Amino acid sequence: MKDLLQGGKFLLFDLASVLSFFLLFSLTHSITLAVIAGLALALAQIGLELLRRKPVDTLQWVSLVVVLASGAGTLHTSNPLYVMLQPTAIYLLVGLAMLRRGWMKRYLPPRALEYVPDLTIAFGYVWAGLMFLSAAINLGLALNLDAKSWSLAISAWGIGSKFGLFFVQYGAMKFTGRRRYRARLALA
Repeated sequence: MKDLLQGGKFLLFDLASVLSFFLLFSLTHSITLAVIAGLALALAQIGLELLRRKPVDTLQWVSLVVVLASGAGTLHTSNPLYVMLQPTAIYLLVGLAMLRRGWMKRYLPPRALEYVPDLTIAFGYVWAGLMFLSAAINLGLALNLDAKSWSLAISAWGIGSKFGLFFVQYGAMKFTGRRRYRARLALA
């Protein structure tokens, strides 16, 4: 359970600015507040990593770009369809970042990397595929639903699909890792 929480913590940290942007926007309907808060959080996170002399993860840079681009575009256009189409672009950007081989290693404990390195790579690509599928679903919903219905549908899909895949991955990696661990013990 500790490993599960550790991986989730890193992922939430990397995507915190995007999540805070969309959460604040959906709660307050103030694009200005959401943009300022999202940018401040993204810049603070990246600044902290740079001060610690740690590499800034790709998803953190993507989060900064997403908040900046989507916020600026929304402020400029004031068009609800633009807001509804933004997640499509975001999902595509995140999916492209997730095509980088081994991106998921940051989120996994050393023990998982020892026993299931192949699943780490495979699930990285599965996550990228989910992002591309989510982009297509959002596009369809945005073009066919009103803003309120779209908001409910894409929120349910976004939360449900990500949590679902997270737990499927956790279960598959835990099961396979234990099986491989026992096999090594039997050989020794």
